[in-house]
Amino acid sequence: MLRSVEDAKMSFMEHLGELRIRIVRALTALLIGTVIVLPFSERIVDWLAKPVTRLNYELVFTAPAEAFWVQMKVGLIAGMFISAPVILWQVWGFIAPGLHQHEKKYAVPFVLIGSIMFILGGAFSLFVVTPYALTFLLGYARPGLKPMITIQNHVDFLLKFTLAFGAVFELPLALTLLARMGVVNARMLAKNRKYAILGAFIAGAILTPTPDAFNQALMAGPLIILYEVGIVCARIFGRKPASAVTPAPSESA
Repeated sequence: MLRSVEDAKMSFMEHLGELRIRIVRALTALLIGTVIVLPFSERIVDWLAKPVTRLNYELVFTAPAEAFWVQMKVGLIAGMFISAPVILWQVWGFIAPGLHQHEKKYAVPFVLIGSIMFILGGAFSLFVVTPYALTFLLGYARPGLKPMITIQNHVDFLLKFTLAFGAVFELPLALTLLARMGVVNARMLAKNRKYAILGAFIAGAILTPTPDAFNQALMAGPLIILYEVGIVCARIFGRKPASAVTPAPSESA
């Protein structure tokens, strides 16, 4: 009994050590990506300011170091998008030991599709959601009520939703992984579709920057579509019941 407890403890400690290694590697990739992007962060900030400047408003900063730290933050987030393949590879490397041998062949599709979906989510936010949201919100300006937006508030506003949509677009991949691990299946997901739709609109109401129904639908709509894509992926790639799996021939045969 003592021996089995000790083995279980060692196994747990080995998992913690593996997690630490994966985190360090992911942070190293993030640091390298940030260093690559930092020389271009000023241009990125100017590009992010366009939804406001094209409406004939100016961005300001109210603290001496505010503009500097905004550029650092932009470089960090852009570096995250660049290093997304490496970060996802580390995530896969951590969960791979819990998968069967034939399931480990999905490593490259996981990293490739995950990176593409993360970038697509961020692009959808920057090119569709936030420009409309800013136009809507700045429409409340009137004589005697002039917007004076700081660069920090504006960039935080954009980056918050860029990361949120990047994460949301990983939903089909997350559902596929859960299906491969046997946590969920396509039938379960389809049965709970109505709750997923309700949750999508609740998430849209909480996460979107404006209170109008159209902007909420901009998040809820993709969420529902991505959930349906996740159901299809879970049906195709989900773990099959044990009775449906053909046993491998023994070596003695």
